Amino acid sequence: MIRLFNYKSFSCKQPTRQSKINAWLRGLSAQAALSTQQCSNSTTTPMTFSVSEFNSHSYATSLQSCIQNDDLQTAMAIHCQVLKKGNCLDLFATNVLLNVYVKLNRLPDATKLFDEMPERNTISFVTTIQGYTVSSQFLEAVGLFSTLHREGHELNPFAFTAFLKVLVSMGWAELCPCVFACVYKLGHDSNAFVGTALIDAFSVCGCVEFARKVFDGVICKDMVTWTGMVACFAENDCFEEALNFFSQMRAVGFKPNNFTFAFVLKACLGLDTIRVAKSAHGCALKTRYEMDLYVAVALLDLYTKSGEISNARRIFEEMPKKDVIPWSFMIARYAQTDLSIDAVELFCRMRQAFVAPNQFTFVSVLQACATMEGLDLGKQIHSLVVRVGLLSDVFVSNALMDVYAKCGRMENSVELFAESPKRNHVTWNTMIVGYVQLGEVGKAMIMFSEMLEEQVPATEVTYSSVLRACASLAALEPGMQVHCLTVKANYDMDVVVANTLIDMYAKCGSITDARLVFDMMKDWNEVSWNAMISGYSMHGLSAEVLKVFDLMQQRGWRPNNLTFVGVLSACSNGGLLEQGEAYFKSMVADYGIEPCIEHYTSMVSLLGRAGHLDKAAKLIEGIPFQPSVMIWRALLGACIIHNNVEIGRLSAQHILDFEPEDEATHVLLSNIYAMARSWEKAASVRKNMKKKGVKKEPGLSWIENQGMIHYFRAGDTSHADMNIIRGMLEWLNMKSRKAGYIPDLSAVLRDVKEDEKERYLWVHSEKLALAFALFKMPPSSPIRIIKNLRICVDCHTAIKIISKIVQREIIIRDVHRFHHFQGGCCSCGDFW
Repeated sequence: MIRLFNYKSFSCKQPTRQSKINAWLRGLSAQAALSTQQCSNSTTTPMTFSVSEFNSHSYATSLQSCIQNDDLQTAMAIHCQVLKKGNCLDLFATNVLLNVYVKLNRLPDATKLFDEMPERNTISFVTTIQGYTVSSQFLEAVGLFSTLHREGHELNPFAFTAFLKVLVSMGWAELCPCVFACVYKLGHDSNAFVGTALIDAFSVCGCVEFARKVFDGVICKDMVTWTGMVACFAENDCFEEALNFFSQMRAVGFKPNNFTFAFVLKACLGLDTIRVAKSAHGCALKTRYEMDLYVAVALLDLYTKSGEISNARRIFEEMPKKDVIPWSFMIARYAQTDLSIDAVELFCRMRQAFVAPNQFTFVSVLQACATMEGLDLGKQIHSLVVRVGLLSDVFVSNALMDVYAKCGRMENSVELFAESPKRNHVTWNTMIVGYVQLGEVGKAMIMFSEMLEEQVPATEVTYSSVLRACASLAALEPGMQVHCLTVKANYDMDVVVANTLIDMYAKCGSITDARLVFDMMKDWNEVSWNAMISGYSMHGLSAEVLKVFDLMQQRGWRPNNLTFVGVLSACSNGGLLEQGEAYFKSMVADYGIEPCIEHYTSMVSLLGRAGHLDKAAKLIEGIPFQPSVMIWRALLGACIIHNNVEIGRLSAQHILDFEPEDEATHVLLSNIYAMARSWEKAASVRKNMKKKGVKKEPGLSWIENQGMIHYFRAGDTSHADMNIIRGMLEWLNMKSRKAGYIPDLSAVLRDVKEDEKERYLWVHSEKLALAFALFKMPPSSPIRIIKNLRICVDCHTAIKIISKIVQREIIIRDVHRFHHFQGGCCSCGDFW
């Protein structure tokens, strides 16, 4: 209703409101003066009224035009004029003014106007709730809805739709069923406007059945209602239902819009039905929606994820590219599919097209730089990021840290980490993964401890990376502690974490725990089976490897090339010549897997260690590509075992052609000559090593006790407990001789007297570590020792006897495999 007020009579009747009017006048006077001046200079004359006349409806019309023209200054000038005339707007016009402030992002002015309104209705509340929602002040919006209800105003469809949007924005969509009950009670459930809002809300919280009930209850369904239901199905992985609804929608005569096509394409992608997707693409072409941004991006997503990069590129080239979204999307897809060069080239084109990149663009192109290990390009993009002011963005900062970490520049990553104002779990994970990949596992463990102290929640990436660090150190105790943390955080059943746990326990010498983790898994993948096979192979348990391999096939899993690497390695470790040759042939004939360098290496090792050195050499000649250093090293190792000087010399020569300064090869060649009593040739090799500056890697063993790592070198006398260690060694020597131990002097490749050789044998690093463990570690606990070289024959024999004397399980991991000594026997069966 339009009311006419006389300014003087109004001011006389409402003297108590004059102070509020004066406050508004003070707040608006400066801007109003400016707006009035601008309006007077414009070609359009503003609406004016005489003092005795006040047309509230005309003011409302002028204010609505301010919304359409995005003209805040004129709206404030009109508001100032209204205040000067006594603030005589009726409720309708005041709601329009309230809407002006909300739509033009002046929420403080809107809330002030709302609080001072003498009369309010549902529209007043809904408009202000919308303002709070746009400004992300959700609690205030909820409070206002509560006031609306408490004051007895009408709960109309607009009120419910506004409130549902608030709940969804807050992440409180699970409260929507309660709102639905109220909507149903008031009879608004058949309203298409409210129904669509309810469908959207139920879609967010995953209540597809409720959404379907709401849809069925809407009497006059429009195109937006149908699209909302298609979107609900697509967003909740009900892809077939989404396509069925799309068909029904077209059957009843509704034409799909851009949003409909976007969700239909998503459903096609979910069903992996590229044929149906191309039909939907054809419909979009017929309705000329293929140039729409939403549809085009959905098409890009469809074709890139389906592997049809050429089609995606064609769509990208044909679509409008003024917006940053298609550029960022395509760069991201290139970076995620290892097409890093294409991603960088597209980023350069984007810069040439004068499209400003956003934080998502930078994250994607930096991901491409990290994959390419392009340090120089990463530095240039880093400079650009600083220039556009996005360095403080946590996602961009994380991507930069990843680039530097992948390029081996952890000092730059540390600098960015220290300067990062906002850190999330990805920030910490990037640093931890970077340290692990560069082999700085100690720093990775320290970073993980700091992450826990900062109470940053760890993720599956965190746990898998830290467990990899524990595996690299062969540190069982920290690995078990991390395992406990994964159980507390409910990540122990995550397939990635469980696979890493299997690998960690296997590499730390606890193959029983590795199998326990494997058996407790709810879901397996190829990595799970390969990790278990590799673990058993590493421990020399060839029979268990073949059992797991058979079980894998029984469960329907197809072996891949890594599976056969583990199986062939197990055959090599166990001396299973016939089985190994059969698996090698089956890999090609039955599974179509072409042998790679690792397969050939295992076969050369298997044949060589079985004594078929000529056959192994012939296999190398038949390899269809150039044999690697790994293969020649396998043959050289077999020559050491069988003391074949000639083939060993040839193998060593091939290795030195690749790596002239490889110290291990020089040492092995010298050892071959020494075992053949060719002392002059052995001395010549060592003299040549000295001339080249090649130094022999000293034997080193280490053992973990109460969180500390104790290192021992051959002949070491520096340990603080050396006197006790010597005493323990003398006791072990005496007990071992009584049990039948006879020193194997051939293990000492020096031209010295026999008593001197015996003394050398008992100061090998693994024996020193074992003596330390026997008096330091609890009697019931297994002893786990890590050695950087192959365990010698004498130590192997002695430790077998010692395990029986002391009644302890002794686990030694040398450079090739694990040895489990218990009761006078070794798991390798004396074949290693």
